[in-house]
Amino acid sequence: MKADEIRELGADDIRTRLAELERERFNLKFRGATEALVNPLRMRTIRRDIARLQTVLAEKARTTEAAR
Repeated sequence: MKADEIRELGADDIRTRLAELERERFNLKFRGATEALVNPLRMRTIRRDIARLQTVLAEKARTTEAAR
């Protein structure tokens, strides 16, 4: 997911997507501890997507506060 695509989403949509990715990351981490992952690079992709979502969410919060 690219940052431009994330910026088009609303704050609630970003939080929802963030929760989904956190859940998926937990499941992959748990599965990786018990067996070999089919695609271990998926962990990296999820981590980076989470970071992008958190960054855009923080940007939106700053712009909302600055508008006040």
